Amino acid sequence: MPETPSRQHRIAPAPPIAVVMAAGRGTRMGGDLPKVLFEAAGKPLVRWVLDALAAAGITDRIVVVGYRAALVEETLADLQDVSFALQKEQRGTGDAVAAAASLIEERLRQDPSTAHRPVVIVCGDSPMLRPESVTGLLRRFTELQAACLLGTAVTTDPTGLGRIVRDATGAFVGIVEEKDATPEQRGIREVNMSTYVFEARALLHALSRLNNANSAGEYYITDCPGMLLAEGRVVDAVACLDQSETLSVNTPEQLAAVAAALASRPT
Repeated sequence: MPETPSRQHRIAPAPPIAVVMAAGRGTRMGGDLPKVLFEAAGKPLVRWVLDALAAAGITDRIVVVGYRAALVEETLADLQDVSFALQKEQRGTGDAVAAAASLIEERLRQDPSTAHRPVVIVCGDSPMLRPESVTGLLRRFTELQAACLLGTAVTTDPTGLGRIVRDATGAFVGIVEEKDATPEQRGIREVNMSTYVFEARALLHALSRLNNANSAGEYYITDCPGMLLAEGRVVDAVACLDQSETLSVNTPEQLAAVAAALASRPT
């Protein structure tokens, strides 16, 4: 897929930064490849994600690498405007994004007038991501002047995914993981897709306050929206992702399903 953003999906005015989480091994996939380098429909999973971001007009992309980092970097070496951040240990999604914090800071120092630019955060193993979902999320982010906006999906089968909790007025309240959800919350069909847009300074602020006081001892990016909401910042969720984008890749069987879905997508 070409790297030049299409006119249909071009976005403006503030140039977004994308952070792509691509550090994991994927132990259930078999073999020793990083999960994001397994191929579906002729391309590595992470390449589908990066191409979707480019088609949405986002050329400043940071890929967070970890397991076999050099191989991931070598595989993506031909892409322009892609830089790499190293997550030295696998300590959760918040730690992965924090690995890119210094590169985000560097960009803000280079042009202080863009301190409020959007930072899009996505997973490198989500090849079903569509450019129009990204542009829709960014458009709503700008309209709301939000500190954080989550891109969610409404699915017929939310099993295994975090649920989006809203109050009686429909306002975003938080994310509850399935294992922590009440029976009523498990019936919620709007799910977290690990797709976010943060205002750059708000993201850096929230990352600096993350802690790992949880049963897994990890740092979670899902804690950041709640932090900002508690501080009175604008945080919301919009169901802009298609149900097809909920397809995840954790096993060879899921990889085959995603490959078939990608191959049948209209070009």
